[in-house]
Amino acid sequence: MYQYTEFDERFVKQRAAQFRDQLERNLAGTLSEDDFRALRLQNGWYIQRHAPMARIAVPYGELSSKQLRRLAHIARTYDRGYGHFTTRQNMQFNWIPLARAADVMDELAEVHMHGIQTSGNCIRNITSDAFAGIAPDEVIDPRPYCEVMRQWSSLHPEFAFLPRKFKIAVTGAAEDRAAIAWHDVGLHLLRNPDGEVGFKVLVGGGMGRTPITGTVVREFLPWQQILVYIEAVVRVYNRYGRRDNMYKARIKILVKAEGQRFIDAVEREFQEILQHDVDGNAHLIPQAELDRVAQYFDVPDGVDLKAAKDALGTPVADAPPAFHRWLERNVHAHRLPGYRAVTLSLKRVGQAPGDITDAQMEAAADIADRYSVGELRVTHDQNLVLPWVREADLYALWQVAKANSFATPNIGLLTDMIACPGGDFCALANARSIPIAEAIAERYQDLDELYDIGDIDVHMSGCINSCGHHHSGHIGILGVDKDGSEWYQITLGGSDGSAQSGPSVAGKVIGPSFSADEVPDVLEAVVETYRSQRAANERFIDTVKRIGLEPFKTATNAVRRTTGQHNKALAA
Repeated sequence: MYQYTEFDERFVKQRAAQFRDQLERNLAGTLSEDDFRALRLQNGWYIQRHAPMARIAVPYGELSSKQLRRLAHIARTYDRGYGHFTTRQNMQFNWIPLARAADVMDELAEVHMHGIQTSGNCIRNITSDAFAGIAPDEVIDPRPYCEVMRQWSSLHPEFAFLPRKFKIAVTGAAEDRAAIAWHDVGLHLLRNPDGEVGFKVLVGGGMGRTPITGTVVREFLPWQQILVYIEAVVRVYNRYGRRDNMYKARIKILVKAEGQRFIDAVEREFQEILQHDVDGNAHLIPQAELDRVAQYFDVPDGVDLKAAKDALGTPVADAPPAFHRWLERNVHAHRLPGYRAVTLSLKRVGQAPGDITDAQMEAAADIADRYSVGELRVTHDQNLVLPWVREADLYALWQVAKANSFATPNIGLLTDMIACPGGDFCALANARSIPIAEAIAERYQDLDELYDIGDIDVHMSGCINSCGHHHSGHIGILGVDKDGSEWYQITLGGSDGSAQSGPSVAGKVIGPSFSADEVPDVLEAVVETYRSQRAANERFIDTVKRIGLEPFKTATNAVRRTTGQHNKALAA
């Protein structure tokens, strides 16, 4: 993991002190709400439906046990005893009084954390593959590049007030586990035929009201030039992006409207920066700087390859079937022999997807210290990953994880849902997400049934902003407002670009919206249609692609008719 330098520590602590001064002036009435709003947003502080919401950056998803314990302390001391991991690998708190916000910033700074640029019209937290540095299919570890980008973009004076928020995702593996096509800039590290390292660059992806996947603007860009190229992209966006309409202000709208003219403008800006670099001011990444950062991402101390190899094949006597199911679903291949990566599931009945209590945070930190050299990762799917687990420790780890409710063997299955907090917290939401997720989880508790259904991504958002990434779900659920009531639109066939989903694409709506009471029945009708129509060993997404939407529309319309008849009977 990256370790803060003296400069990094001073930078974050000075930012926390600056925010305290801003907050105190606001509370004293000498800094207006309008002036304070932009300042608090730049530090991750929103005003939500019921209370302030704090968004804490977890750069490219890496988290130490010490940091997780501090988040547990904040949840216990300042919030209501829990937090929420988001699809962008951040942590959110929903009940911290604004008057305590500066205290929280100080607490975070002590463990090298902050909320800088987790909100506002700036370059947001850079996300990556949760299995970066450990995945067997990885070509280049993206984390050093993510860290260089993080440092470059933090409080960048030219990009502090963009037309709209700006998100970057990076992957370095054969399989895209970072959903790069759905980002303003998506970067895929690779090697060209000569073995040189560079980036495939996509621009203009995004969800929201107009779901669009990114356009490839460079098939190969030398890694040294990536900051200059991003600078060119953001400059063109800053110059021509719309500021008169927030719904048309994202870069995806500009790329779609201008097409090749946008790409040409970026290339001209890029070349101009390089050609006028007479004083060496262009942000080319020196090899020495990449090496300086990369040293923090070597195999960590405590990872003992010899001991792990010696323990290969350690038998587990009389292991129950539940352990083998957990091995199948929650344990993942590793590039180092004798090691595995393990997912701690945060999906269970009675708790919203991504939510984690202070006690669970403490338990996860203890588990990380004992089995993963004190390191965890936050996943795009709102779970936690232990990246450095010895094979010989898997059975013991499973027992501890099970005792702390982290061992649900459902990773990649229907109940491993993605969901935003929705209308229970968010002022922008049209409908609640949490009760729908709960109803679905309660209906599908039978593991045998889940395993028979197989791999399926259910993504849920409380509004069109798509914080729950409903567009990329095999089954997407979107909360909509209908005459002041909560209704839900269902989409099928979406993909985030992963191996099991295929190329990134937005799901298609299968009909008029459904009431909250109908959604679990609608989802069941969709699933049962798949089970009746699937070919041998065919996954849900492949069945949808093969047979199209009509059979699913027919099944869900039958739910609507049945519900309508039931309601009429009750009224009579």
